[in-house]
Amino acid sequence: MAFFLETLLGGLMAGMLYSLVALGFVLIFKASGVFNFAQGAMVLFAALAMARFAEWIPAWTGISNPIVATMLAFVVAGVVMFAVSWVIERLVLRHLVNQEGATLLMATLGITYFLEGLGQTIFGSDIYKIDIGMPKEPIMAFESMFEGGILINKEDLIAAVIAAALVTLLSIFFQKTSTGRALRAVADDHQAAQSIGIPLNRIWFIVWCVAGVVALVAGMIWGSKLGVQFSLTTVALRALPVVILGGLTSVPGAIIGGLIIGVGEKLSEVFLGPYVGGGIEIWFAYVLALGFLLFRPQGLFGEKIIDRV
Repeated sequence: MAFFLETLLGGLMAGMLYSLVALGFVLIFKASGVFNFAQGAMVLFAALAMARFAEWIPAWTGISNPIVATMLAFVVAGVVMFAVSWVIERLVLRHLVNQEGATLLMATLGITYFLEGLGQTIFGSDIYKIDIGMPKEPIMAFESMFEGGILINKEDLIAAVIAAALVTLLSIFFQKTSTGRALRAVADDHQAAQSIGIPLNRIWFIVWCVAGVVALVAGMIWGSKLGVQFSLTTVALRALPVVILGGLTSVPGAIIGGLIIGVGEKLSEVFLGPYVGGGIEIWFAYVLALGFLLFRPQGLFGEKIIDRV
């Protein structure tokens, strides 16, 4: 039982990180109808910015406290992501309003390669570290309840708490604020939202800025765990099954989908992997997503679209 709970907790913590990346897809798709393939590049660019500014700020300012330098680097990287979001909305998306979905998709692919190249030009292409002070040592918990206790990775636990807090804040933002309601109105019907005075360009800028902050937090966490390297863009590929499972238009769906896939990967690898030679964790999420595309393409919480002719 203890081993099962240990695996379950590990899956839940991994699932929260998947949900965080998937939120970037959902936020932009809800507000603009754009499936943002550049989300992985945004995560990489944000992580590179934070890692490099954490190195440069002490040299520029003389600050010797690494925690203060990291906090300042996070703020500066956030400003950079706001600027990137503004440039994307102003120079690309504003000129593609009401275009075909394929056109918008190709635009995000172009943004992906641009951000990857720009990040390499400005910040370099080495592997960088992000140290946000998260402890690396595991701990033993619930020793009084289970023999031997449950091994919990403190870094994964703290990362999951950060991701859960951000997800909660975004959910409150969407449900309780006037800007959040405007975002949901734009998601439901662009033309109707414009007809009642909601500025579409401002809403797109806001949602890209929010997606940039989400990318920064995701890049910070993944960069702390794995190091900042260009393979970080593949994190977005891990989040695609989450979006398919939860639904492209559902913030709660991104959360639930991430948890299901995180738990499913860990449990299947641990309990089924020995019987099939292992490697289930690599393809489990994609097979599950394929099943949903065949039988419930809108996902668990997505809106079912019915076209009448």
